[in-house]
Amino acid sequence: MRNSTRSKVDPFIVMDVMQAAAQAEAEGRHIIHMEVGQPGTGAPKGATRALARVMEEAPLGYTVSLGLPALRARIARMYGDWYNVDLDPNRVVITSGSSAGFILAFTALFDSGDRVGIGAPGYPSYRQILGALGMTPVDLPTAAGNRYQPVPADFAGLDLKGLLVASPGNPTGTMLDHSAMSALIGACHDTGASFISDEIYHGIEYDKKAVTALEITDETYVINSFSKYFSMTGWRVGWMVVPQDQVRVIERIAQNMFICAPHASQVAALAAFECDDELQANMDVYRENRALMLDGLARAGFDRFAPPDGGFYVYADVSGITDDSRALAAEILEKAGVSVTPGLDFDPLRGHTTLRFSYARSTEDIREGLARLTAFMQAR
Repeated sequence: MRNSTRSKVDPFIVMDVMQAAAQAEAEGRHIIHMEVGQPGTGAPKGATRALARVMEEAPLGYTVSLGLPALRARIARMYGDWYNVDLDPNRVVITSGSSAGFILAFTALFDSGDRVGIGAPGYPSYRQILGALGMTPVDLPTAAGNRYQPVPADFAGLDLKGLLVASPGNPTGTMLDHSAMSALIGACHDTGASFISDEIYHGIEYDKKAVTALEITDETYVINSFSKYFSMTGWRVGWMVVPQDQVRVIERIAQNMFICAPHASQVAALAAFECDDELQANMDVYRENRALMLDGLARAGFDRFAPPDGGFYVYADVSGITDDSRALAAEILEKAGVSVTPGLDFDPLRGHTTLRFSYARSTEDIREGLARLTAFMQAR
């Protein structure tokens, strides 16, 4: 059967790594998972209890495409609590995870062939979704001196129709401060390019609060999710904030592409906002894990990285060890029983000399994984 040219997307390498780790576990090995950006905790208990109550009371059906009004209002309130931003709930759109948010945003803003800038290293699915929709992703190689975040000079003269940034970033965990975010937004506005801010790791910060693009402008698309801070990856529920004149545009597309986000997940997401104690306990784990990683990776010999401001990743330059990060990751899995992600997922040009280490799992796993990595490097 014939396939479209749009279907020729690259594999998500981390999923292949997960499969290799699962195969090793099926063979009876104990694997420490540092490859996947998934919290080791589940959804907040208050969220699951709330859903159980609602399911006893009535069947769950379609919601309106923009999402449950109560959830949209609660998200808007969060922007006031977290960022002192007065947000109209009507600008909030509930999505089937952030992935649906990207599909909706790209479909609403760009035509086939439009060039959209994405920082490299960056989340690989940006590139693949853009390509599958017939658009042209333009990698912007970022500099270590800029903590792997784009700056206006990186896309000057490239005739972009849009720019997508992530802060905290994946795989680096680095953040844009208010000045840096403002400079990017200003450069986009000057050239008529749309600005999209991926804020999925907001809430998982260490020394300072992440800046939302909504602190700077209303002329932006902001995409977020309950997957990371709220620890609800498998529930597939997220949200977008769009300018007022874009709400109906997104609504029409969402009605046809998705109908609505899962009703059950929206109910649980609403209740998750009332589980702050549990969510902050998760943050205590991430803080401890981060401290362990920054020290332990350096001691093991993976000492070239920008310390993460947020998220739960360390992105290490391993050019002094290898020029084939995929082979090194396979060797670490086989010999050390630790699953890590080669940087090729995030940076096709330079990722052959980088690895991403996730510290989203339990502290016990992080301690054991670092001990194994140290022993591996000493024996190598």
